[in-house]
Amino acid sequence: MELWIPIAIAAAACQAWRTALQQKLKALLSTDGANFVRYLYGAPVSVLMIVLLVTVGGRVLPDWNWAFVGWAALGGVAQIVATSLLIWTFELRNFAVGTAYSKTETVQLALFGTLLLGDHLGLLAWGGIVVCLVGVLVLSTKGDARSLRSIVAGWTQKAAIIGIVAGGIFGVAALSIRQGVLALPSGDFMVRAIFTLALMNTLQTVTMGAWLMLRDPGQIVKVVTTWRSSAFVGLLSVSGSAFWAMGFALQNPALVRALGQVELVFTFIASHFMLHEKPSVGEIIGSVLVVGGVVLVLLGR
Repeated sequence: MELWIPIAIAAAACQAWRTALQQKLKALLSTDGANFVRYLYGAPVSVLMIVLLVTVGGRVLPDWNWAFVGWAALGGVAQIVATSLLIWTFELRNFAVGTAYSKTETVQLALFGTLLLGDHLGLLAWGGIVVCLVGVLVLSTKGDARSLRSIVAGWTQKAAIIGIVAGGIFGVAALSIRQGVLALPSGDFMVRAIFTLALMNTLQTVTMGAWLMLRDPGQIVKVVTTWRSSAFVGLLSVSGSAFWAMGFALQNPALVRALGQVELVFTFIASHFMLHEKPSVGEIIGSVLVVGGVVLVLLGR
């Protein structure tokens, strides 16, 4: 098995777990505050990872350059903007609509990679990405036919357009992380990926911290006082981001993100076994489609 495959699955698992815990923080923090937790508590962990790789792992820090800094900064800002747009879609419509349209990220990412970076995919891989997208749509609506028709028919509505733009910017973030990793002239994939993540998380902490200081300084105090809950969310976030970055260092980001769609299947499984929720036929069909699409992506890579 190629190394990027278990790395992408680990990233999806961390992201699903983080999202579940982050929902609980909404009772204590604003949306921006809950988002800031990812960076404030994640940045020190990513820096610690680099320190351990150098001191314990015997790695040597890569020689950085301004191209690397630029790509890391672009990736960090894109991630913040995309997350804000995604939250906006939740407010305009609902969670299902925002999630469904933002998940067009994988298709957009594949298009960006092909047109801008020459990362060509096989026909079978393209088919797998489309099947994954259909599965995500079905899972997002829990198989409800009317909701599914509403999402498909309403792609010109404001919430849909913003959701699609959010997905595109998430794609820009993924490509920027990959380009940042590749811009480093030395080091193995792990040290280059974590070094990129450490810089990106640090820039995100400073940027979003300044934003909250101007707009809602009380949230910074709340983020600090809720550290027992917030720190674990930050740890899961940076762990997932580290796996994503390593996956992007090893493989086309479109393929990594396509495999990462199993995140929704993990969420579905957790709701069944942890919350004892009975799965609907639509959820089962959606999960099968996502898994089937992932298999096609792996066969056609």
